[in-house]
Amino acid sequence: MGKKKHGDDPTKPIDIASSDPEFNRYPISQHRSCWIHIVGSLKASKRKISKQEAQKLRGFRLTAPCFLGNIPCRARSKRRVKSKNSISKQKKMLDSGAFQCYLENLWSSFPEDKRTSFAYLDCLWFAWYRKASFREKVLSWIKRKQIFSTKYVLVPIVCWSHWSLLIFCHFGESLQSNTRTPCMLLLDSLQMANPRRLEPDIRKFVFDIYRSEGRPEKKQMIYQIPLLVPKVPQQRDGEECGNFVLYFINLFVEGAPENFSVEGYPYFMRKDWFNAEVVDRFCERLDSFGM
Repeated sequence: MGKKKHGDDPTKPIDIASSDPEFNRYPISQHRSCWIHIVGSLKASKRKISKQEAQKLRGFRLTAPCFLGNIPCRARSKRRVKSKNSISKQKKMLDSGAFQCYLENLWSSFPEDKRTSFAYLDCLWFAWYRKASFREKVLSWIKRKQIFSTKYVLVPIVCWSHWSLLIFCHFGESLQSNTRTPCMLLLDSLQMANPRRLEPDIRKFVFDIYRSEGRPEKKQMIYQIPLLVPKVPQQRDGEECGNFVLYFINLFVEGAPENFSVEGYPYFMRKDWFNAEVVDRFCERLDSFGM
């Protein structure tokens, strides 16, 4: 057999920003929370990635597309994801680009047997859904996720400059099921902000997902799906919400019951579920993933 060419080595570090002409079409400062934003975070940290990782990142074109030129852009924050501003050290709230990068790394760290029971949506899809001009597009992206064949769907939400976590449970089951109860969980580390203010938008979001999938359930039944808001540990300041959502995801994937039932609620999701210091250590572990 001939020797494998060095240029074909999938593990050879490359600079995806230099190798992708679309990345360089506009100044990176104009991109906000799209796939190019994510790549820009890596470029800012001067990190070289393998061809395999680059291929995965290019797949973000579907999950975090670029709308530059389609919507007006406001002035962008000067924050960047750099090693000195890692998640465990920064004092400002995670922006959506950094959050999505950490979420992708966290997801990759889960064992395969865990991931088969879960799906997750991009952290901006709910926010984009709330804009009428993007609503149908977002619903088409969600349809590709086949969430009705998955036990749990993680939906990070950033709204009014605050992160929370919505979880769909057993959406593929009958709405009359008692053993696998279709329901929703809303985990919020800032209860004083009134998490239920999102409920009208969440219920319309869920109804439109059912409608776009052509599901047979009636509107009245869909709107009666329980939305549960457990009393979970609370953040210490106004900037930790993104970190807490990532940790909620980590613990829920690790400990979610085989069959979620309202009768067993709130399971492990209580005020004493964990303490804030554990979140700090978790963030340090996320930094070790290479962000």
